[in-house]
Amino acid sequence: MIKSFNGKTPRVAPTAFVSEAAYVVGDVEIGEHSSIWPGAVIRGDTGKVVIGSYTAIEDNCVVHSGIPGEGDTFIGDYCNIAHGAMVHCKSIGNNVMIGINSTILHGSRIGNYCLIGAHCLVGEDMIIPDNSFIVGVPGKVKSKVPEKLMFWLERVPKEYADFGAQYKAEGL
Repeated sequence: MIKSFNGKTPRVAPTAFVSEAAYVVGDVEIGEHSSIWPGAVIRGDTGKVVIGSYTAIEDNCVVHSGIPGEGDTFIGDYCNIAHGAMVHCKSIGNNVMIGINSTILHGSRIGNYCLIGAHCLVGEDMIIPDNSFIVGVPGKVKSKVPEKLMFWLERVPKEYADFGAQYKAEGL
């Protein structure tokens, strides 16, 4: 479901897939070949939410623009926001994986080529450097992203773009 709010209507690229069971409202931009899956909620009501190209917002995620008056939320290209993640941050760079049921709090900024582990809590105003592997509650930098996990950043976003195109072609 795509809805206007306060005079702002979501802008969705023609190649993007938005499930009819997702809820996208307000000042939201969704880039080329991105996908928004069932149960996802993207609210651009307190600021803008910009989602880049080839980015998947998986089932039951929440992306909200943040604290009123404190800015917008930017999610880069080739990102995967996994099932059940809560995203309430300033920015997520390019080629980032946010693990299942992770929580990304207000004001945080995640660099490029980062992997946030499942169930991780990225604290308020935390700044994550490029190439970081973050785990735990609270989240801490464990290491650089291990080579054996790089497929999450390099292959999975393209696979989700293909899935999204297939779902769109089948009218789902």
